[in-house]
Amino acid sequence: MKRVQAGAAAAVLMALWGTAASAGCGADAGACEVADGSYHIVLPETALEPAPVVMFLHGYGGSGGQVLRNQALIEGLTGRGYAVVAPEGRKRDGTGPQSWGFGPFNEGRDEGAFFASVLADASQRFGTSSSRTVLAGFSAGAFMVHYLACRDPAAFAAYAPVSGAFWRPQPEACEGPVRLLQVHGWRDEVVPLEGRILGGGRWEQGDVFAALETWREANGCASHAPGRAWSEDGQLRRRWDCGPGAEIELVLFDGGHSVPKGWAGLMADWFEDEPAVR
Repeated sequence: MKRVQAGAAAAVLMALWGTAASAGCGADAGACEVADGSYHIVLPETALEPAPVVMFLHGYGGSGGQVLRNQALIEGLTGRGYAVVAPEGRKRDGTGPQSWGFGPFNEGRDEGAFFASVLADASQRFGTSSSRTVLAGFSAGAFMVHYLACRDPAAFAAYAPVSGAFWRPQPEACEGPVRLLQVHGWRDEVVPLEGRILGGGRWEQGDVFAALETWREANGCASHAPGRAWSEDGQLRRRWDCGPGAEIELVLFDGGHSVPKGWAGLMADWFEDEPAVR
C-alpha cells in the first residue's frame, strides 16, 4: 500500500471504528494479570476484524498506566484501529523504579516469555490479533525493543523503538530478518545518538548508528547506503529495503528525549506500508 493510499484508508477506518474503549479484566476495569506480571489495554471502540496490536513499553521509572494517560499516543493509535497494550515493567532489585530486563540489566523475568503471554491473553480475552503486532517503546522501553528483536525477531511482526538502541558492548550479531522503525530526537541528551557513559563508567549507552549497522547485517542488506533518503515534515528519513520482511527506517526529528508529535500516525503508516501485514 502506498503512503497516500494508507492515509486515505485511515480516514475511512477512523470513521468506521470511532473512539477508543478502555478494557479491563474480570469485573474490574484495571490491569490484567498474567504469569510474571500485568498489563493494561485500550481497544478501538469497534473493529471490523481482529484489531492489530501495538504493545508499548514505558520508560525507566514509568508504568503501563502512565502510557495509557498519553492521550495523543492512545487516540492516535486507536483512531487507526489499533489496540494498545501497555505492560508493567518490573522493579529493579525488587524495590527500585520499574524498567525492563535487557543488556547489562538482564536478570530476573524472561521478558520475551512475558510479552508472549500478554499477547496470548489479550487475544483470548479481547479478540485482538496475535499476528499483526508491533512492539514499540520509549527510552528504556526502546532498549528492550532492540534486544528482543535481536534475540527473537519473529516474536512480533515489527519493531518501533523511540529514543533507544543497544548498550555497550552491543550484541555482535542479531537474528533476522526484521522490520524496524527507529525514531530518535536529534537533540536528545538523555539517550544521545552517539550514546553516553553512566554510573561512573559502569555502563555505556551505545551508538544508534552502530546499532543500525548491526541491523543491516542481520537483514542481509547489500549496501550501507539507504535505498531512499528524504525529508518530510521537518524530519530526516532514511530507508533500507533489504528483502521480504527485512526493512529498516530511521526517522530523526528536531527534538529531545520524547515521543514526537504525530508518532502514532507515522508508525501506523510505516507498518501498513507492507503487503504482508495488510
